[in-house]
Amino acid sequence: MGTAGAARKLAAAAVYGGGGLSVLGVSLYGLLRAEAKLARRAIGETTGEPPDATGWYGRGRPGPAIKVALLGDSAAAGYGVDRVTQTTGALLASGIAERADRRVHLRSYAFVGARSSDLGGQIDRALPTEPHIAVILIGANDVTHSVLPSQSVRYLSDGVRRLRDAGVGVVVGTCPDLGTVKPIAPPLKQVGRAWSHRLAAAQTIAVVEAGGRTVSLAAILGPEFEAAQAIMFGPDQFHPSAEGYRRLVDVLLPSTLAALGLVPDDEAEPEAYRGEGVLPVTAAAVEAVKTAGTEVDGTSVGGSRGGVRGLWAELRHRRRQPAAATEGPSPEEDDGTDEV
Repeated sequence: MGTAGAARKLAAAAVYGGGGLSVLGVSLYGLLRAEAKLARRAIGETTGEPPDATGWYGRGRPGPAIKVALLGDSAAAGYGVDRVTQTTGALLASGIAERADRRVHLRSYAFVGARSSDLGGQIDRALPTEPHIAVILIGANDVTHSVLPSQSVRYLSDGVRRLRDAGVGVVVGTCPDLGTVKPIAPPLKQVGRAWSHRLAAAQTIAVVEAGGRTVSLAAILGPEFEAAQAIMFGPDQFHPSAEGYRRLVDVLLPSTLAALGLVPDDEAEPEAYRGEGVLPVTAAAVEAVKTAGTEVDGTSVGGSRGGVRGLWAELRHRRRQPAAATEGPSPEEDDGTDEV
């Protein structure tokens, strides 16, 4: 069974109790679609556009510039905040610039409402700019629109493979825990939590198989957000607040730096006392969902990428970085240097 097949089996078995849509599965799927419509009505229509984080970061720092493509949905775009310095893109680019002591050029292709099926078009636009790394946040809208996990995973897998074939590093923030979102009522809340967790695990399998790495967002948008909803969520109680986006980037940044080869020497190898180690990818994917910021990346054991239980994967809990001073994007590099 290939990449999409392995992820499809995991997601379908988790959501429907088997490999396909049984009679019970069809009934449940119909209920979920109806509940999802009610949830979207309660959340309301998105209005306006988020501030565009595209531009130069790291003023006064040396080159050559690190080129970052930001892909995905409203979480990637930073919907719901007023200032560009509060967006995912600005927070991430500022953090990379500070930790790498390099200039950074970020282009955001993310848009509000995007689903996994929209990744192809975003990648079409990103590839000609030859980014060094692509950061992807996708999946929440697939759940609220009751898109079959197998379809979501297939689109993501294809997208990651295209990026990796072009030599682009890939970091995917997996589907968040939607069971904490107030406008989503039972039974969709309970099933949505299980669905989003299983989709996140299936995304992890697909991404690692395709050559990328993942970071778990399920828990960061789970208990932490549930315990402080007034702080972590914006006015619509669905999209993160400025503080919510900062927490989101806190867990994305260390793995993004690792994908760029910018990790401290003391993080070169997994540390067992921190719960890090090597597992079959399916076991690593299921484990990663439990803890925010858990990174899963492919590895080899004894020179082999896989064993009898599938591909080997490295489970890491990267150390959080101190908060960087966030700057807004500059439309032009003020140094007159690198073209992108």
